[in-house]
Amino acid sequence: MTDHEEAGAVSPLTLAWVNRQLEDGERVVGAEVLHGGITAEMRRLTVGAPDGSTRDLVLRSFVAPYYRERAEDWLGREAGALTVLAGTGVPVPGLVAADPVAAHAEHPSLLMTHMTGRTVLDDEGVETRVPLLARQLVAIHAVRPAERPPKYEALTTADSVVTPAGARTAAWAAAIDVIRGPAPPYEGRFLHRDFQPGNVLFDMGSSDPAGARITAVVDWAAASWGPADLDVAHCSTNLALLHGPEWGLRFPQAYEEAGGALAAAVSERRYWLVRDALASSEEVRPVARTWREAGRPELTERAVEQRLDAYVTALMDATADDWGCPPPQVGEPRR
Repeated sequence: MTDHEEAGAVSPLTLAWVNRQLEDGERVVGAEVLHGGITAEMRRLTVGAPDGSTRDLVLRSFVAPYYRERAEDWLGREAGALTVLAGTGVPVPGLVAADPVAAHAEHPSLLMTHMTGRTVLDDEGVETRVPLLARQLVAIHAVRPAERPPKYEALTTADSVVTPAGARTAAWAAAIDVIRGPAPPYEGRFLHRDFQPGNVLFDMGSSDPAGARITAVVDWAAASWGPADLDVAHCSTNLALLHGPEWGLRFPQAYEEAGGALAAAVSERRYWLVRDALASSEEVRPVARTWREAGRPELTERAVEQRLDAYVTALMDATADDWGCPPPQVGEPRR
């Protein structure tokens, strides 16, 4: 192996498990670490065949103790989602094998096909990618599985919210009061539960951002059953923090323009948007670090906190008319 491959080397126990999943005569001839994940280690494995051809697989392993304890549930959800989505037209990796309890591999692991494309987190071209994200999410929510995945988890409570230093306290207090109440009634949908730009791969085609197309939706470890609003809210929060609060406010409209249905009442729609925005307050540091490592050095922890504050304030200030209007210019200017 090259030095690059040595850095991504797979443990002997896991490698033996992987090799047992391959076709006769195939073997792993290279490994490369894939960056950008928070919870799991990802490696691209190059598999060689006797005739000299190669193909790529992706190995996802939960190594850190905190994540390893949850791996059985997460990998079970992911394996189930990839199975359900095969043949639906939603572009996802093909499931090769899963070992959720590390019965054979060194760590709880999932092996899947490699998908082409890359994540795109740049501001440039966001106006083209947002409608693509919206249409893709509508297609995911249209899937009707024979067996539902587990019910969604809320991920935050009114008492666990972390209000950023210098935040507009009145807006945050009002937002926290919103999620103290019960969740609104909803019509269940098949959810990704972590649908956001970091989990969507694009083929950017030429240098023209208008030529972008989605090639894959990855990381299905939180697949759930719940309201479409919750997936929309999660993507909205990420867009707000990546590109500015106006894009978080724009995404629900883009979802509806793509044919998706959200809660009709403003109060219900606000509930889900606010709930996800507040949940992100507990993850600012790791999320900001991941984005900086992915090529957005200006997204410091403080910068992300300021965007979150502007977004929460905008959600609480929004009127019924705002939900169907073009994005207002709120918070700091787009960079």
